[in-house]
Formats: sequence, C-alpha cells, structure tokens
Amino acid sequence: MRSRGERDELDFRSSVCVKDSSIRLFRLLSFLIIFMVGVIIGLTSSSHVDRYFNIQADQFYGSQAFALAPEGTVDSKCDDEQNCIKVDALTMTNFISPKTLAHSMSDEELFWRASMVPKKAEFPYSRVPKVAFMYLTRGPLPLLPLWERFFQGQNEKLFSIYVHAQPGYELNVINNSVFYRRQIPSQKVKWGSVSLFDAERRLLANALLDFSNERFILLSESCIPVYNFPTVYKYLTESLHSFVQSYDDPSRYGRGRYSRHMKPAIHLADWRKGSQWFELNRTLAVDIVADTRYYTVFKKYCKPACYPDEHYIPTFVHMFHGPLNSNRTVTYVDWSLGGPHPATFEAVNVTEGFIESIRNNGTQCWYNFETTYICSLFARKFAPSALEPLLGLASGVMDF
Repeated sequence: MRSRGERDELDFRSSVCVKDSSIRLFRLLSFLIIFMVGVIIGLTSSSHVDRYFNIQADQFYGSQAFALAPEGTVDSKCDDEQNCIKVDALTMTNFISPKTLAHSMSDEELFWRASMVPKKAEFPYSRVPKVAFMYLTRGPLPLLPLWERFFQGQNEKLFSIYVHAQPGYELNVINNSVFYRRQIPSQKVKWGSVSLFDAERRLLANALLDFSNERFILLSESCIPVYNFPTVYKYLTESLHSFVQSYDDPSRYGRGRYSRHMKPAIHLADWRKGSQWFELNRTLAVDIVADTRYYTVFKKYCKPACYPDEHYIPTFVHMFHGPLNSNRTVTYVDWSLGGPHPATFEAVNVTEGFIESIRNNGTQCWYNFETTYICSLFARKFAPSALEPLLGLASGVMDF
C-alpha cells in the first residue's frame, strides 16, 4: 500500500498534467480564433480594396471612353454607371481613319499627332493607298460640279477630300456629296503671308491622320482635273517621285528674296523657288509637318517680298529629299502674260483644242525615269464662268 505522501504526490502530478493539457488546448484554441479572425479581416479588406480599385479604374477608363468616343456612340441619357454601355473609343478603325474631320486640336497638337510614323513596316489591316485631294480656298468652290463629275462612280476607298476655307464659311453641299463634311478646322489666311503656308501644312496634317492616304495634292478653287480619276490615281500612286517644282532663280524674284539671316540653317546655295501647287508622297508630307527648325527660320525672315508658299517646300525638298522629287509640278499654269499673277481662263477660252493642249502639247517630261507626254494632270486658273463649257467637254475630252 502506498503511503499518504505517495498518494498526495500522485494526485499533484495528475493535476499538473491536466492543467498542462488545458493550457495547451487553450493556446491552440486561441491561435485558431486569432487565425480565423485574421482571415476574415483579410478577406473583408481585400474585397474593399478590389472594389475601390475597380471603381477607380471604371471611373478613369470610363471617362476616357466617354470623352473620346465618337458622337452618337454613347447613350447620353445614361444615369446609372453600371447600366451604361462602355464604348472602346480607341478602335483600330477610328485610329487609322478618323470618322469625322472635326477636332479641337491646336496646330501644335495636330502637327505632333500627324507626324507619328509606325516603326512596324507591316500594316495590321488591308491597306489600299489613297490620294488626298486638298482644296485651299477663300470660300465657295465654283467649279465643284465639275469635281463632282470627276469623282462620280469612283471607289471612295481610293481617295479622300479636305477643304480649308476661311473661318466661318461653311461649304453648302447636299449630304450625298463627296464634299459633305469634308471641311477641316481652319484659321484665317492672308495671301502672301506665312499664314498661307500654315494652311497648307494644316491640310497636310489633317490628311496624314488617315494612314491610308499615300499621295497629297494641293488644289485651289480655280483648279480643274484634265484627266479622269483612274488616270490620275494610277499616275500618282505608281510614281516613284513627288511633284514639287524646285529650281534656282538667280533673279531678284528668286535669290533676291533670300535673307543672309537664314544662315547657318539655310545657305544661298540651298535656296529654291517653285510653284505653290505641289504633290507629295507620305514620307515628304510627314517631314514637312514635323519640321520646326526650318519653318521657324522662314517665319522669321521670309516676309514680303519673300513668300513662304513659293520657297519653303522647294527649298526643304531640295535640301533633304532631292532624289525623291521630280522637280516639276503636275498642275498647269499660264504665266505667259507676265505680272504677279497667272492668266485666268474665262468661258470664251475653254475650247476642245485648249483643253487638249494642256493634256498634251507635244512636250515630254520625266516619269519613273522614262519620258511621257502626260505631264499635267490639273490646270488653273479657271473663272466660275468657265464651268458650263468645261462640263460640256468633260465626257468627250477629259473622259469623265
């Protein structure tokens, strides 16, 4: 039999073991409770954080989409954000060819945007080269019915139209006209000043926003086409060169307009003169819109009797893109009468023989390193009175 002391010691040890087990169980339960509380708090916090960032993202991207989406693509009556239809404004279609010409960009913003050039050579869509017809006009286009005839029945994926008129003037055409809503945001132009060349660059920049535009022809309200659209399109899109008249004029009307203050950017040996009515490929158009250095020099030092529209592009192309230029214009102008302005052709001047002489007067020019008799695709200056006889000759002589 165990003594009383042994029994007390055994009871003590048993009570200690029970207490130790209770403590371990308590600690385990406490750990589990703390762990579960931590998990619950973590899940709750995570859901709030996710909801916060989702709301912020929706607000940011949603506002961007609503700000950039084309007119009519977002429900303006939407009062519940979660029920709104989100529209992706940065679609490839809208990026490569803007649906509307209206925008609020400044010239600086526009030229920056237009000077972007993809580094990737391949296009992620089926690109068909287009010709951009750019009309620089004071107001109405009196010869518009002739141009409507020129474009009639042609594939609209092959051309685009841009009109720069004085601010406040709206071209009045029916909604099925190819000229409908083709006016670009414009600024006031003063003939003979740098603002005239600014308008030309503005036309180029707006046309460059369409990535399919490959050739760019500058026209006026007094210009006419002397060949049909298929001939013009083929001639321009298959040409290896641009058509910018650029020559050294030693007279006071050429070198005499040069300012020695243009050095060192432009030297007298680089100075060139040429017709305002140019035709450019996309490479040259981008470089002209992107230029700041030489434009600034012209703006500062080429003032009447120096005219930037007659010197900037001829000089710039000569300096940097000579091999890409044909050194001639494709727009016929008659300077035979002398004076500061070319001859204007009235109704009485418009005959079949006259139009034929513009199309082919027996002289030849270079085209893709070969000679051709087709040298002028367009002609100017034609008065509004010339419209009726021109329409009468369009189908028989000009073939449209």
